[in-house]
Amino acid sequence: MRLLMVENHATFAAIVSRQFLGEHEVVIVPSLAAARERLRGGLFDGVLVDFDLDDGKGDVLVRELKSSGFGGRIVGISSHEQGNAALLAAGAHVSCPKSEFARIAERLKPGAEGSA
Repeated sequence: MRLLMVENHATFAAIVSRQFLGEHEVVIVPSLAAARERLRGGLFDGVLVDFDLDDGKGDVLVRELKSSGFGGRIVGISSHEQGNAALLAAGAHVSCPKSEFARIAERLKPGAEGSA
């Protein structure tokens, strides 16, 4: 899968993409603005979205993805329950809290719904 990870903690993003997403092509961006730019320029099978970003909240991006007809998986990856709840309410298919990131592969599968 080609994945876009919208995550502003570079160390976390680098470690988990290497450790848990090694079989996927992962593009990491730190902000909503960078995510929008990448989404305009490329096709992705899924988007992993953190809630608290430097330039806004991830639920805004999730709503934009849903309204634009994005057909890939959308996974909320906040470390906070409230953040993941907001991402799910905005239309994310599933959430995977950062503390449970070892389970991300199962959350990327079609048909997985809700929180991890």
